[in-house]
Amino acid sequence: MKTAGIVLAGGLSSRFGSPKAFAEWEGRPFYELSLEALSPFCEECIVVTRPELVERFPEGLHITTDIAPFEGQGPIAGILSGIEKLRAERYIVLPCDMPFMTADVIERLLECHGSGVTAVVLDGKYHPLVSVWDAAVLPDLREALENGKRRVMDVQEKHGVRWIEGELLTEEDASQIFMNANTPDVLEGS
Repeated sequence: MKTAGIVLAGGLSSRFGSPKAFAEWEGRPFYELSLEALSPFCEECIVVTRPELVERFPEGLHITTDIAPFEGQGPIAGILSGIEKLRAERYIVLPCDMPFMTADVIERLLECHGSGVTAVVLDGKYHPLVSVWDAAVLPDLREALENGKRRVMDVQEKHGVRWIEGELLTEEDASQIFMNANTPDVLEGS
């Protein structure tokens, strides 16, 4: 079964103050850390970003932007765009702003995936973008966007999303692993 990885790196990063994909943890850009967590399980990976950021990524990486007519319509457009660019039977999706994500966590999430969509919940907080999607979701992603619906969880629920407790995916501090780096100061205490 072919598995592809999709790194979502197209957010506006308004709270962060600069594009999060290029923020660094221990000298490595966030997008690179996300790719490192995904690549052991994916035949191909793609980074979905904004047009103005494409040239900032190194040559040789598979980079794309949201497909027309869904440009700038949030993570759901990024997931659809990644799926449209890489043909596979399933996709592992990861936002670029989780610099502490590990390949071990991704491996366990993949092991929990049966069919449809599998995503993470931790302490009652849903992480719909840390997820595994079967290719069968493609028409519903497109339909949601065509109907102006941009909530990722709505499409996931349509496919009977299986929520996996984040604590079960790691022996490490799950709250740190699943932390979104929305502001630069969250990295200071880590």
